[in-house]
Amino acid sequence: MELPGGVVVWAITHHDTLQELLADPRVGKNPQLWTTFTEGGLPEGWPLLNFVTVPGMVTADGADHRRLRGLVTQAFTPRRIAELQPAIEARATALLDDVARLEGEFDLREHFAYPLPMQVIGELLGLPPKQQDELHELSDTLVSSSATPAAAVAAQKGLQALLASVVAAKREEPGDDLTTDLIAARESDDRLSEAELVGTLLLMLVAGHETTLNLITNAVRALLAHPDQLRLVLDGGAPWSAVVEETLRYDSPVGQFPLRYATEDIAVGDVVIRRGEALIASYAAAGRDAGHYEDADRFDITRQPNRHLSLGHGPHFCLGSGLARMEAETALRHLFTRFPGLALAADGPAPEPIGSFVSNSVRTLRVNV
Repeated sequence: MELPGGVVVWAITHHDTLQELLADPRVGKNPQLWTTFTEGGLPEGWPLLNFVTVPGMVTADGADHRRLRGLVTQAFTPRRIAELQPAIEARATALLDDVARLEGEFDLREHFAYPLPMQVIGELLGLPPKQQDELHELSDTLVSSSATPAAAVAAQKGLQALLASVVAAKREEPGDDLTTDLIAARESDDRLSEAELVGTLLLMLVAGHETTLNLITNAVRALLAHPDQLRLVLDGGAPWSAVVEETLRYDSPVGQFPLRYATEDIAVGDVVIRRGEALIASYAAAGRDAGHYEDADRFDITRQPNRHLSLGHGPHFCLGSGLARMEAETALRHLFTRFPGLALAADGPAPEPIGSFVSNSVRTLRVNV
Protein backbone atom coordinates (compact mmCIF):
# COMPACT_ATOMS: atom_id res chain seq x y z
CA MET A 1 0.00 0.00 0.00
CA GLU A 2 1.24 3.50 -0.83
CA LEU A 3 0.52 5.96 1.97
CA PRO A 4 0.53 9.76 1.55
CA GLY A 5 3.95 11.01 0.53
CA GLY A 6 4.77 7.87 -1.44
CA VAL A 7 5.54 5.83 1.68
CA VAL A 8 5.05 2.11 0.96
CA VAL A 9 3.93 -0.38 3.64
CA TRP A 10 2.35 -3.83 3.82
CA ALA A 11 -1.42 -3.75 4.40
CA ILE A 12 -2.64 -6.75 6.40
CA THR A 13 -6.22 -7.27 5.26
CA HIS A 14 -7.16 -10.89 6.06
CA HIS A 15 -8.59 -11.64 9.50
CA ASP A 16 -6.46 -14.67 10.39
CA THR A 17 -3.21 -13.16 9.13
CA LEU A 18 -3.89 -9.93 11.00
CA GLN A 19 -4.68 -11.78 14.20
CA GLU A 20 -1.43 -13.71 13.97
CA LEU A 21 0.74 -10.68 13.22
CA LEU A 22 -0.82 -8.48 15.93
CA ALA A 23 0.39 -11.00 18.50
CA ASP A 24 3.64 -11.97 16.77
CA PRO A 25 6.74 -11.10 18.85
CA ARG A 26 8.59 -10.47 15.58
CA VAL A 27 6.41 -7.39 15.02
CA GLY A 28 7.15 -4.23 17.03
CA LYS A 29 5.86 -0.67 17.46
CA ASN A 30 9.07 1.27 18.06
CA PRO A 31 9.77 3.44 14.98
CA GLN A 32 13.50 2.80 15.36
CA LEU A 33 12.71 -0.63 13.88
CA TRP A 34 11.53 0.98 10.62
CA THR A 35 14.22 1.40 7.98
CA THR A 36 12.35 4.16 6.13
CA PHE A 37 12.20 6.19 9.34
CA THR A 38 15.76 5.66 10.52
CA GLU A 39 17.19 6.37 7.06
CA GLY A 40 15.27 9.67 6.71
CA GLY A 41 12.90 8.42 4.04
CA LEU A 42 9.79 10.23 5.29
CA PRO A 43 8.80 13.50 3.57
CA GLU A 44 8.77 16.68 5.64
CA GLY A 45 5.41 17.23 7.32
CA TRP A 46 4.28 13.65 6.70
CA PRO A 47 0.65 13.64 7.97
CA LEU A 48 0.97 10.33 9.82
CA LEU A 49 4.23 11.18 11.58
CA ASN A 50 2.55 11.63 14.96
CA PHE A 51 1.27 8.04 14.88
CA VAL A 52 4.87 6.90 14.43
CA THR A 53 6.73 9.16 16.84
CA VAL A 54 4.39 10.15 19.70
CA PRO A 55 6.01 8.98 22.97
CA GLY A 56 3.80 6.55 24.85
CA MET A 57 2.36 3.07 24.84
CA VAL A 58 1.27 3.21 21.19
CA THR A 59 4.94 3.32 20.08
CA ALA A 60 6.47 1.19 22.84
CA ASP A 61 7.27 -2.51 23.10
CA GLY A 62 7.96 -5.07 25.82
CA ALA A 63 8.65 -3.87 29.35
CA ASP A 64 8.40 -0.22 28.33
CA HIS A 65 4.91 -0.82 26.93
CA ARG A 66 3.84 -2.73 30.03
CA ARG A 67 5.09 0.10 32.26
CA LEU A 68 3.16 2.77 30.36
CA ARG A 69 0.02 0.68 30.00
CA GLY A 70 0.04 -0.20 33.69
CA LEU A 71 -0.13 3.49 34.64
CA VAL A 72 -3.57 3.96 33.07
CA THR A 73 -5.05 0.48 33.50
CA GLN A 74 -6.84 1.37 36.74
CA ALA A 75 -8.91 4.01 34.95
CA PHE A 76 -10.44 1.35 32.71
CA THR A 77 -11.14 -1.59 35.01
CA PRO A 78 -14.64 -3.14 34.82
CA ARG A 79 -15.39 -1.71 38.27
CA ARG A 80 -14.33 1.82 37.28
CA ILE A 81 -16.35 1.63 34.05
CA ALA A 82 -19.42 0.46 35.96
CA GLU A 83 -19.01 3.44 38.29
CA LEU A 84 -19.04 5.77 35.26
CA GLN A 85 -22.27 4.39 33.82
CA PRO A 86 -24.79 6.52 35.80
CA ALA A 87 -23.02 9.72 34.72
CA ILE A 88 -22.94 8.54 31.09
CA GLU A 89 -26.66 7.71 31.24
CA ALA A 90 -27.35 11.23 32.56
CA ARG A 91 -25.22 12.83 29.84
CA ALA A 92 -27.01 10.85 27.12
CA THR A 93 -30.40 11.95 28.49
CA ALA A 94 -29.34 15.60 28.62
CA LEU A 95 -27.98 15.55 25.08
CA LEU A 96 -31.19 13.99 23.77
CA ASP A 97 -33.18 16.70 25.59
CA ASP A 98 -31.16 19.18 23.51
CA VAL A 99 -31.80 17.17 20.36
CA ALA A 100 -35.54 17.20 21.03
CA ARG A 101 -35.46 21.00 20.92
CA LEU A 102 -33.95 21.05 17.43
CA GLU A 103 -36.36 21.75 14.59
CA GLY A 104 -36.43 19.50 11.54
CA GLU A 105 -33.49 17.37 10.53
CA PHE A 106 -30.13 17.56 12.29
CA ASP A 107 -26.66 16.07 12.20
CA LEU A 108 -26.65 13.21 14.68
CA ARG A 109 -22.86 13.03 14.58
CA GLU A 110 -22.46 16.66 15.66
CA HIS A 111 -25.26 16.84 18.24
CA PHE A 112 -25.07 13.42 19.89
CA ALA A 113 -22.39 10.99 18.70
CA TYR A 114 -19.57 13.50 19.22
CA PRO A 115 -20.40 15.32 22.48
CA LEU A 116 -21.16 12.18 24.51
CA PRO A 117 -17.73 10.47 24.28
CA MET A 118 -15.94 13.82 24.27
CA GLN A 119 -17.57 14.83 27.54
CA VAL A 120 -16.81 11.44 29.08
CA ILE A 121 -13.11 11.37 28.14
CA GLY A 122 -12.85 15.06 28.95
CA GLU A 123 -14.06 14.46 32.48
CA LEU A 124 -11.90 11.36 32.86
CA LEU A 125 -8.79 13.33 31.87
CA GLY A 126 -9.85 16.54 33.60
CA LEU A 127 -9.90 18.58 30.37
CA PRO A 128 -11.49 22.05 30.61
CA PRO A 129 -14.84 21.99 28.75
CA LYS A 130 -13.99 25.22 26.91
CA GLN A 131 -10.99 23.50 25.28
CA GLN A 132 -12.70 20.27 24.26
CA ASP A 133 -14.01 21.48 20.88
CA GLU A 134 -10.58 22.83 19.95
CA LEU A 135 -8.95 19.56 20.99
CA HIS A 136 -11.47 17.66 18.83
CA GLU A 137 -10.78 19.83 15.77
CA LEU A 138 -7.04 19.34 16.17
CA SER A 139 -7.41 15.58 16.61
CA ASP A 140 -9.56 15.44 13.46
CA THR A 141 -6.70 17.02 11.53
CA LEU A 142 -4.26 14.64 13.16
CA VAL A 143 -6.09 11.53 11.85
CA SER A 144 -6.77 13.06 8.43
CA SER A 145 -5.07 11.50 5.42
CA SER A 146 -5.57 14.63 3.34
CA ALA A 147 -4.13 17.29 5.65
CA THR A 148 -1.39 19.40 4.15
CA PRO A 149 2.07 19.01 5.69
CA ALA A 150 1.73 22.45 7.30
CA ALA A 151 -1.69 21.60 8.77
CA ALA A 152 -0.48 18.24 10.09
CA VAL A 153 2.51 19.82 11.83
CA ALA A 154 0.36 22.62 13.23
CA ALA A 155 -2.22 20.17 14.59
CA GLN A 156 0.45 18.07 16.28
CA LYS A 157 2.08 21.11 17.88
CA GLY A 158 -1.29 22.56 18.85
CA LEU A 159 -2.42 19.38 20.57
CA GLN A 160 0.84 18.99 22.44
CA ALA A 161 0.76 22.63 23.56
CA LEU A 162 -2.84 22.41 24.76
CA LEU A 163 -2.23 19.19 26.66
CA ALA A 164 0.97 20.60 28.16
CA SER A 165 -1.10 23.54 29.42
CA VAL A 166 -3.57 21.08 30.97
CA VAL A 167 -0.69 19.33 32.74
CA ALA A 168 0.63 22.66 34.03
CA ALA A 169 -2.82 23.61 35.34
CA LYS A 170 -3.22 20.25 37.09
CA ARG A 171 0.14 20.67 38.76
CA GLU A 172 -1.18 23.93 40.23
CA GLU A 173 -4.62 22.54 41.07
CA PRO A 174 -4.74 18.72 41.20
CA GLY A 175 -8.10 17.07 40.60
CA ASP A 176 -9.83 13.71 40.72
CA ASP A 177 -8.82 12.73 37.19
CA LEU A 178 -6.37 10.61 35.21
CA THR A 179 -4.12 13.55 34.36
CA THR A 180 -3.51 14.24 38.04
CA ASP A 181 -2.82 10.55 38.65
CA LEU A 182 -0.28 10.44 35.80
CA ILE A 183 1.45 13.55 37.12
CA ALA A 184 1.73 11.89 40.52
CA ALA A 185 3.28 8.81 38.91
CA ARG A 186 5.69 11.01 36.97
CA GLU A 187 6.82 13.00 39.98
CA SER A 188 6.82 10.30 42.66
CA ASP A 189 9.22 7.80 41.14
CA ASP A 190 10.00 9.15 37.67
CA ARG A 191 8.18 6.31 35.97
CA LEU A 192 6.88 8.64 33.27
CA SER A 193 8.87 11.21 31.31
CA GLU A 194 7.29 14.57 30.49
CA ALA A 195 7.05 13.61 26.81
CA GLU A 196 5.45 10.27 27.73
CA LEU A 197 2.96 12.09 29.97
CA VAL A 198 1.78 14.38 27.16
CA GLY A 199 1.90 11.50 24.65
CA THR A 200 -0.26 9.32 26.89
CA LEU A 201 -2.82 12.10 27.27
CA LEU A 202 -2.81 12.58 23.50
CA LEU A 203 -3.50 8.89 22.93
CA MET A 204 -6.26 8.85 25.56
CA LEU A 205 -7.89 11.93 24.05
CA VAL A 206 -7.88 10.80 20.41
CA ALA A 207 -8.67 7.13 21.03
CA GLY A 208 -11.11 8.00 23.81
CA HIS A 209 -13.50 10.00 21.67
CA GLU A 210 -12.77 9.58 17.94
CA THR A 211 -13.29 5.82 18.01
CA THR A 212 -16.53 5.94 20.01
CA LEU A 213 -17.83 8.85 17.95
CA ASN A 214 -17.38 6.76 14.81
CA LEU A 215 -18.81 3.65 16.46
CA ILE A 216 -22.05 5.39 17.47
CA THR A 217 -22.38 7.09 14.08
CA ASN A 218 -21.73 3.88 12.13
CA ALA A 219 -24.14 1.87 14.29
CA VAL A 220 -27.00 4.35 13.81
CA ARG A 221 -26.33 4.49 10.08
CA ALA A 222 -26.32 0.70 9.79
CA LEU A 223 -29.50 0.27 11.84
CA LEU A 224 -31.41 2.90 9.86
CA ALA A 225 -30.29 1.27 6.62
CA HIS A 226 -31.42 -2.16 7.91
CA PRO A 227 -34.84 -1.64 9.52
CA ASP A 228 -35.32 -5.37 10.07
CA GLN A 229 -32.27 -5.41 12.33
CA LEU A 230 -33.46 -2.32 14.20
CA ARG A 231 -36.89 -3.88 14.74
CA LEU A 232 -35.26 -7.05 16.02
CA VAL A 233 -33.38 -5.23 18.76
CA LEU A 234 -36.31 -2.92 19.61
CA ASP A 235 -38.53 -5.99 20.02
CA GLY A 236 -36.03 -7.59 22.37
CA GLY A 237 -34.84 -10.22 19.92
CA ALA A 238 -31.20 -9.15 20.31
CA PRO A 239 -29.32 -6.99 22.84
CA TRP A 240 -27.74 -3.63 22.10
CA SER A 241 -24.37 -5.25 22.73
CA ALA A 242 -24.95 -7.36 19.60
CA VAL A 243 -25.48 -4.16 17.58
CA VAL A 244 -22.20 -2.77 18.87
CA GLU A 245 -20.23 -5.94 18.09
CA GLU A 246 -21.66 -6.30 14.60
CA THR A 247 -20.98 -2.62 13.86
CA LEU A 248 -17.38 -3.07 15.01
CA ARG A 249 -17.01 -5.90 12.50
CA TYR A 250 -19.17 -4.55 9.67
CA ASP A 251 -18.03 -0.92 9.69
CA SER A 252 -14.99 -0.65 11.95
CA PRO A 253 -14.57 2.82 13.51
CA VAL A 254 -10.84 2.52 12.85
CA GLY A 255 -10.27 1.72 9.20
CA GLN A 256 -6.53 1.13 9.33
CA PHE A 257 -4.03 1.87 12.06
CA PRO A 258 -0.35 2.72 11.48
CA LEU A 259 2.19 1.29 12.04
CA ARG A 260 4.06 -1.87 13.07
CA TYR A 261 7.49 -3.09 11.95
CA ALA A 262 9.07 -6.46 11.24
CA THR A 263 12.05 -7.16 13.51
CA GLU A 264 13.11 -10.03 11.25
CA ASP A 265 11.99 -11.54 7.95
CA ILE A 266 8.45 -12.93 8.28
CA ALA A 267 6.98 -15.36 5.76
CA VAL A 268 3.25 -14.84 5.15
CA GLY A 269 2.10 -17.42 2.62
CA ASP A 270 4.21 -16.85 -0.48
CA VAL A 271 5.16 -13.31 0.60
CA VAL A 272 8.10 -12.33 2.80
CA ILE A 273 7.87 -9.16 4.88
CA ARG A 274 11.49 -8.09 5.26
CA ARG A 275 13.11 -6.91 8.46
CA GLY A 276 12.66 -3.16 8.83
CA GLU A 277 9.53 -2.98 6.66
CA ALA A 278 6.29 -1.47 7.98
CA LEU A 279 2.84 -3.02 8.34
CA ILE A 280 -0.53 -1.33 8.66
CA ALA A 281 -3.41 -3.11 10.40
CA SER A 282 -6.44 -2.98 8.08
CA TYR A 283 -9.22 -3.54 10.61
CA ALA A 284 -12.07 -2.55 8.29
CA ALA A 285 -10.89 -4.98 5.61
CA ALA A 286 -10.43 -7.80 8.12
CA GLY A 287 -14.01 -7.29 9.30
CA ARG A 288 -15.26 -7.94 5.76
CA ASP A 289 -12.97 -10.89 5.07
CA ALA A 290 -15.17 -13.33 3.14
CA GLY A 291 -12.73 -16.11 3.93
CA HIS A 292 -13.45 -15.72 7.64
CA TYR A 293 -17.07 -14.52 7.84
CA GLU A 294 -20.02 -16.08 6.08
CA ASP A 295 -21.84 -13.45 3.98
CA ALA A 296 -19.33 -10.87 5.26
CA ASP A 297 -20.98 -7.86 3.62
CA ARG A 298 -24.32 -8.46 5.39
CA PHE A 299 -25.13 -6.51 8.58
CA ASP A 300 -26.49 -9.20 10.91
CA ILE A 301 -26.72 -8.58 14.65
CA THR A 302 -27.51 -12.27 15.27
CA ARG A 303 -24.17 -13.35 13.79
CA GLN A 304 -22.55 -16.06 15.95
CA PRO A 305 -19.79 -16.16 16.81
CA ASN A 306 -18.81 -12.57 16.13
CA ARG A 307 -15.13 -12.42 17.01
CA HIS A 308 -13.66 -9.39 15.27
CA LEU A 309 -10.35 -7.56 15.56
CA SER A 310 -11.62 -3.98 15.44
CA LEU A 311 -10.42 -3.24 18.98
CA GLY A 312 -7.06 -4.84 18.32
CA HIS A 313 -5.46 -8.05 19.51
CA GLY A 314 -2.37 -9.01 21.47
CA PRO A 315 -0.34 -6.69 23.73
CA HIS A 316 -1.82 -3.53 22.19
CA PHE A 317 -5.47 -4.55 22.53
CA CYS A 318 -7.54 -1.39 23.10
CA LEU A 319 -7.28 -0.45 26.77
CA GLY A 320 -10.54 1.49 26.66
CA SER A 321 -12.57 -1.19 24.86
CA GLY A 322 -14.90 -1.74 27.81
CA LEU A 323 -15.66 1.97 28.11
CA ALA A 324 -16.22 2.36 24.36
CA ARG A 325 -18.62 -0.58 24.30
CA MET A 326 -20.56 0.69 27.30
CA GLU A 327 -20.79 4.23 25.91
CA ALA A 328 -22.02 2.99 22.53
CA GLU A 329 -24.60 0.63 24.04
CA THR A 330 -25.86 3.38 26.34
CA ALA A 331 -26.04 5.90 23.49
CA LEU A 332 -27.96 3.58 21.16
CA ARG A 333 -30.39 2.40 23.84
CA HIS A 334 -31.24 5.94 24.92
CA LEU A 335 -31.43 7.27 21.36
CA PHE A 336 -33.84 4.68 19.99
CA THR A 337 -35.91 4.49 23.18
CA ARG A 338 -36.41 8.25 23.01
CA PHE A 339 -36.85 8.41 19.23
CA PRO A 340 -38.06 5.02 17.93
CA GLY A 341 -39.12 6.70 14.68
CA LEU A 342 -35.64 8.05 13.94
CA ALA A 343 -34.99 8.03 10.19
CA LEU A 344 -32.30 9.08 7.75
CA ALA A 345 -32.98 12.46 6.13
CA ALA A 346 -34.82 11.88 2.88
CA ASP A 347 -33.27 14.70 0.87
CA GLY A 348 -29.72 15.73 0.18
CA PRO A 349 -26.61 13.89 -1.00
CA ALA A 350 -25.37 10.65 0.48
CA PRO A 351 -23.06 11.11 3.49
CA GLU A 352 -19.43 11.65 2.53
CA PRO A 353 -16.70 9.50 4.09
CA ILE A 354 -14.26 11.16 6.44
CA GLY A 355 -11.07 12.10 4.58
CA SER A 356 -9.03 9.57 6.51
CA PHE A 357 -8.10 5.93 6.18
CA VAL A 358 -7.44 5.83 9.93
CA SER A 359 -10.77 7.18 11.16
CA ASN A 360 -13.61 5.35 9.39
CA SER A 361 -17.04 6.98 9.33
CA VAL A 362 -18.98 9.73 7.56
CA ARG A 363 -18.58 13.49 7.94
CA THR A 364 -22.25 14.03 8.79
CA LEU A 365 -25.30 11.88 9.46
CA ARG A 366 -28.48 13.88 8.81
CA VAL A 367 -31.55 12.40 10.49
CA ASN A 368 -35.13 13.24 11.45
CA VAL A 369 -36.76 12.31 14.77
